[in-house]
Amino acid sequence: MEKSFVERFGLWSGEQRRQAQELARRLETGEVDVVRFAWPDQHGMLRGKTLVADAAHDALAEGVNLTSTLLAKDTSHKTVFPVFTAGGGFDAPGMQGGADFKIVPDPGTFRVLPWASRTGWVLCDAYTTDGQPCVFGTRQILQRAVGELDALGLDFLAGLEVEFHVFKLDDPSLDLAHAGQPGEPPRVSLLTQGHQYLTELRYDRVEPLMELLRSQLTALGLPLLSLEIEFGPSQFELVFGPTAGLMPADTMVLLRSAIKQICQRHGYHATFMCRPRIPHVMSSGWHLHQSLRGRSDGINAFMPQAGDGAPLSPLGMQYLAGLKAHARGAAPLASPTINGYRRYRPFSLAPDRASWARDNRGAMLRVLGGPGQRASRIENRVGEPTANPYLYLASQIFSGLDGIARRLDPGPSADAPYETPAEPLPRSLSEALAALRADAVLAEKLGTRFVDYYCHIKEAEIARFNLEVSEWEHREYFDMF
Repeated sequence: MEKSFVERFGLWSGEQRRQAQELARRLETGEVDVVRFAWPDQHGMLRGKTLVADAAHDALAEGVNLTSTLLAKDTSHKTVFPVFTAGGGFDAPGMQGGADFKIVPDPGTFRVLPWASRTGWVLCDAYTTDGQPCVFGTRQILQRAVGELDALGLDFLAGLEVEFHVFKLDDPSLDLAHAGQPGEPPRVSLLTQGHQYLTELRYDRVEPLMELLRSQLTALGLPLLSLEIEFGPSQFELVFGPTAGLMPADTMVLLRSAIKQICQRHGYHATFMCRPRIPHVMSSGWHLHQSLRGRSDGINAFMPQAGDGAPLSPLGMQYLAGLKAHARGAAPLASPTINGYRRYRPFSLAPDRASWARDNRGAMLRVLGGPGQRASRIENRVGEPTANPYLYLASQIFSGLDGIARRLDPGPSADAPYETPAEPLPRSLSEALAALRADAVLAEKLGTRFVDYYCHIKEAEIARFNLEVSEWEHREYFDMF
């Protein structure tokens, strides 16, 4: 009998083979009618195909074919590589002409979606047709980073604080004239007026939405801790407990997709765009809490001893120094959109420079820890909620590992973070991409080929943006000159 794609190339661990057998049994019982095979693309957006249950059963070990043009898309879904030239514009044999690549399910990620009738969902990894990991597969980049920690006997732990907006959907913009690439955005109105941070009255007014999200996200098995009213109009925050390895990133991609789908089905529009063009809006951030844990003893490796004289252990302080040293190079992975750089501004609870401080929300790196504090950790406040979580988390691990390897010192705490001299964060996506290209450590760890590919896609978005005439330009110059 011919071996499956997974068997031929040894793509599953023993535990994954066991999980796949259990999943196959569930599909045979008729638990679901369809399964969504989902793959996180270069932007951290889920793409894939939906298979009926019988076909899904066969595809578990055979994978699902997708066109390689999906790897060539910018955020408008435009193809920005010459896919019909030799190598498909990727400088990779076999990628031309929109050739196939395969997405292979990670069977341990299977879930039944609570909002879609009899629908399963499984997260997949990308492989070329010769069984090699796709060099542009971002989940596999994070797997490499986690593997480097594993070799040191350490686990990566991360908890998520995610801000986003939810509006009442007034008009989905589906008139014939609204089609485009991208299309006309929906027209919306507020659920709250904002500027009453964490007030119970505002929470009670949107309790039906909060309960909807709580029930559905909990049914997905996501480690939800709290639901909060944020400062801006129609702005909210969800907080998730720490999980290990790939799980925080897997949680983030599923979370964003789930919230948008759930809200759409109930007459809302959810957006993770950093700063929507809404009057009085507040920017949304993604605050990433991270630490390392000893594999053998389960002890937080960032927790200091009484005599350390620092908020983190020596290893934790070195990791912190690595995050600080590579802050500029990692910026386009933490904040990958043109819009995201409108958030970095002084005295705004968002960072404007690469600094760290003890429990200070103005610093890029907020350090929470001390002797006996088992939750000792670093909160990186630089990210926006659109970030591809696999790239964002991988950039953190690679940066921190470089700090450990070189025994870097983060310097003193910046207790006045908007006044303390420190390297400024990039002020634009263009500046951030240049910093990534110049960061030899991140380029090596991510792969220079991947960095060139990623920068090409983002530079194509910038070029499109620069061709547009903004409302500001029209207002500034049309009457004056």
